[in-house]
Amino acid sequence: MTSSVPTGLSEFQGKHVTVAGLGVSGVPAARVLHARGAIVTVVNDGDDARAREQAAELEALGVTVRLGDGATLPEGTELIVTAPGWKPDKPLFLAAAEAGVPVWGDVELAWRLRGPDAAPWLAVTGTNGKTTTVQMLASILRAAGLRTAAVGNIGVSLLDAVLGEEPYDVLAVELSSYQLHWAPSLRAHSAAVLNLAPDHLDWHGSMEAYAADKGRIYEGNQVACVYNTADPRTEDLVRAADVQEGCRAIGFTLGAPGPSQLGVVDGILVDRAFVENRYKNAQELAEVSDVEPPAPHNIANALAAAALARAFGVPAAAVRDGLRAFRPDAHRIAHVADIDGVAYVDDSKATNTHAAEASLAAYEPIVWIAGGLAKGATFDELVARSAKRLRGAVLIGADRALIREALTRHAPEVPVVDLERTDTGAMLQAVTEAKRLAQPGDTVLLAPACASMDMFTNYNERGDAFAEAVRELGA
Repeated sequence: MTSSVPTGLSEFQGKHVTVAGLGVSGVPAARVLHARGAIVTVVNDGDDARAREQAAELEALGVTVRLGDGATLPEGTELIVTAPGWKPDKPLFLAAAEAGVPVWGDVELAWRLRGPDAAPWLAVTGTNGKTTTVQMLASILRAAGLRTAAVGNIGVSLLDAVLGEEPYDVLAVELSSYQLHWAPSLRAHSAAVLNLAPDHLDWHGSMEAYAADKGRIYEGNQVACVYNTADPRTEDLVRAADVQEGCRAIGFTLGAPGPSQLGVVDGILVDRAFVENRYKNAQELAEVSDVEPPAPHNIANALAAAALARAFGVPAAAVRDGLRAFRPDAHRIAHVADIDGVAYVDDSKATNTHAAEASLAAYEPIVWIAGGLAKGATFDELVARSAKRLRGAVLIGADRALIREALTRHAPEVPVVDLERTDTGAMLQAVTEAKRLAQPGDTVLLAPACASMDMFTNYNERGDAFAEAVRELGA
């Protein structure tokens, strides 16, 4: 299988293109298409102050913008470029399908617009760990002296990276299931699916459809399809993919690696995939202590990043140096403080049960602060697997009763504090109650397993509130 041919500049000249959605992806897409001679109409569901500001900027260029009307297909539309979050069952897309109008995402547009000498893409997806892994990968690539950037779903526009003046040797690309759904011609150099757990099922319709969209990342891979040996579904996606001849399946494991795998031996990250004789030889890459923090799921992230870097030919020393230089973003198992022998850890980014379980597996004993918007999740499996680690639990948020009921069923001996208040002081009370339950040597862990929007603007604000409460408690 060969890579798709980049789209020429003249392809959009005079073409009627509808951009669905403003925001981080829609505005750059509209600008790029307009600059290439397309007749662009932007449709957007919202009509708030920010949308009107963005609309005014585009209208000044000659772009038509329809606010509060994202359902109707504009007359004459020949192509739709959509923001990744727009669901496939929206009336706009149903009308497009009936009219035979193709739909691309911003990732698809960026892929088609890249130049003939464009940097290859090393792509990462998964239910959890994508951003950390992509940032680790970028750090490793930089340590190897390569010009690179962490882009995509991480918040940096792929269009800006592909069309900007900065020359890159390779791009570390984070891709969500939404983005992959709308990127049919993407063909990465190498790609990884870190893990799969139920998430965004309201968008995809089923776990099978969600997994299939994740699996698109492997299509047409040139060198390596990286999968998680602890999650057989990721290997199933590799088996189902149509890749270029010679592309290899590369596993990563927290145990000792077999041939064509990366793993851990006696506290050392080891490569048995990209060595001269993978059946006899192994290459030491780094120590577990080089990974910050050295929690099991973060070691898995490091192994996936290392596998992609090694697939691109990066030497072992650069893997070590890149991991040593990397520091995770805020609110990802971030140590806030130690107070009276108790550690306080902020993992507000653990917004689903899969992420929370990984976080809980990193500590013992734990006073667990959890709750928020469940998004249809159930908590029995999470609680049953983590019960032995729990000293106590403090529950907050709209759907805390679901977690309380799971604790009653699977960890009845664990003391639970159920906080009804949802005002700005709720987090301070939660941390105060957690301190009361904790003993020296314990970890008070904010790993909510839920979204934050019932009480906070986002998970960042929730994590900031936790850290502020801990500092106030320490003072």
